[in-house]
Amino acid sequence: MSLLERDPLLAPYAPVLARRLSRYQAARERLNLLGPLSYGHHYFGFTDAGAGQVTYREWAPAAQSLHLIGDFNGWDRTATPLERDASGTWEVTVPLPLGSRVKVHVVGADGSRLDRIPAYIRRAVQDEHTKDFVGEVWLGPPTNPGSAGGQIGPLRIYEAHVGMAQEEPKVGSFAEFTATVLPRIAALGYNAVQLMAVQEHPYYGSFGYHVSSFFAVSSRFGTPDDLRALIAEAHRLGLSVLMDLVHSHAVKNTLEGLSRFDGTPYQYFHDGPRGYHTAWDSLCFDYAKDDVLTFLLSNVRYWLEEYGFDGFRFDGVTSMLYLDHGLGRAFTGYDDYFGENVDEDALLYLQLANELVHAVRPGAITIAEDMSGLPGTARPTAEGGLGFDYRLAMGVPDFWIRTLKHVPDEAWSMGELWGTLTNRRHDEKHVGYAESHDQSIVGDKTLAMWLLDAAIYTEMALDRQSIVVDRGIALHKLLRLLTRGLAGEGWLSFIGNEFGHPEWVDFPREGNGWSFEHARRQWSLVDSPFLRYQHLNAFDAALMHLPLTDDLPALLLLDEEKKLLVWSRGELVFAVNLHPTQSLTDLRIPVPTPTDYRLVLDTDRPSFSGPGRVAENGRSIWEPVAWEGQPQSTQVYLPSRCGIVLSAAGAHSAPPGA
Repeated sequence: MSLLERDPLLAPYAPVLARRLSRYQAARERLNLLGPLSYGHHYFGFTDAGAGQVTYREWAPAAQSLHLIGDFNGWDRTATPLERDASGTWEVTVPLPLGSRVKVHVVGADGSRLDRIPAYIRRAVQDEHTKDFVGEVWLGPPTNPGSAGGQIGPLRIYEAHVGMAQEEPKVGSFAEFTATVLPRIAALGYNAVQLMAVQEHPYYGSFGYHVSSFFAVSSRFGTPDDLRALIAEAHRLGLSVLMDLVHSHAVKNTLEGLSRFDGTPYQYFHDGPRGYHTAWDSLCFDYAKDDVLTFLLSNVRYWLEEYGFDGFRFDGVTSMLYLDHGLGRAFTGYDDYFGENVDEDALLYLQLANELVHAVRPGAITIAEDMSGLPGTARPTAEGGLGFDYRLAMGVPDFWIRTLKHVPDEAWSMGELWGTLTNRRHDEKHVGYAESHDQSIVGDKTLAMWLLDAAIYTEMALDRQSIVVDRGIALHKLLRLLTRGLAGEGWLSFIGNEFGHPEWVDFPREGNGWSFEHARRQWSLVDSPFLRYQHLNAFDAALMHLPLTDDLPALLLLDEEKKLLVWSRGELVFAVNLHPTQSLTDLRIPVPTPTDYRLVLDTDRPSFSGPGRVAENGRSIWEPVAWEGQPQSTQVYLPSRCGIVLSAAGAHSAPPGA
């Protein structure tokens, strides 16, 4: 079925869709996607030439000369010249021990003479003395390390930054993450971990989004082998490993990155204003060039094959798709998706990248970070889509933050909640999430901080009574239950948010005295038997163990006065009472199936820091009483600020925390 058949509103844009599909099909045939185009990492950079020799190749078409320099030749800028071929590729073969520190001295088209990090370098480290980045010769294994296999149930992603994953105020390592954090993720019931900041970046505070060396594992966290060990252990625990892949832009730094590598501004990037991202202070790739496609598509294949990643979250898709990067654009109509503002070259690149991912690793997962709502983003390329498996439901975290900032919970609209959380293209899978890591970076707060404020520091002990904490914890659970049940087929949570981690995220920088105070996770809080963080953690585990399917939510009952929302999703029935004071006794709710229902989750349990007003493991008897359009119904007790989930009786065992 084509996009046009799925969405009749696309009919006026049929010529544009046909042109895009034709262009994509022609590019596939011309480029040989699974051939040399995506094997650049086996040709460029450093490759084993045998007999102790290493071949180094670099694409720098406009450069005047290249010389390999390093500790192997005393950093002599004239000793080891490279030879250029007709395509602009430079090459040299030399005896070079693994681990040798290297750079390439480039005399650029503009006459510049700079020592650069090779573009395809697999490891770059900071020199202990100069603090400058330098390349290391590191050859990867030739074998595919395997994958975690298929997902068990809907996608449940735990998003994490390895560097800030330890409690000690320092940069955490891959090894520490493997030993201490992966077991937590698996125990909670997540089935995927998404790693941020994997690619090398010169400034730690960029959160990994200003990439300099696209094929290099960030040396702050350890070696390439340390990352491989992390992924292998994650697979052993049943976790797929996704990578936050940054192909939307690149750091503008000249010495560490790709900027003006051959002495021109347009080797990898667009020339002029189009090549500079004003909002991100970074450079924009020219996706029309075959050599740039080779670089980026090979990078996709490299992370899949040489490390065993199970897919990617593509960063900044909106920025890629539109010439104005979507800045200040509301995207209120279909014209926004098919006009002259669309970067057709970037669109084609994303189609090619998605096809490559799924060809190289069947079952791999790709997720688009796109806030524009482009139709077909998460539809197959054969239909004219971009080929992603999921798209992020990016409007949901913004909605929750906006609501918490400006609307008291007693005034929340049930219709707005339902409309916002279900407002998505229903033929495309979405990853729902209640809060974004962006919202807790310098200057804003997590949901827990918005709800609990200063009480999060002083009133979280089990032996303290606080109406602020009681309200905040109740709403924290309900926001996550509503989002999990309504906002997408998949789910994502950022490290620490599952237990209401206090503090925002702030990496060491000049403005905070280079402090690590807010670039860490305080696991001692959730591990303490005396604090309520453990209860939010237990609720998150129960939420992850709900037997959800990809079925779309169906509204059963909405009552603005009672602040009541009831819906079904597959065989589950959700009922949420957001009223601050009114509990609902003998509440009759419609159910889609004439069967008894068993309580599988309620937010009120003492083990979740609730007052325990709902009988655990209760059973609701169905009655042939028509209600709200359903031929049968049942009665439940639903306390104020409480949510329950019912399932067909006996269908599932109780989730954790029962």
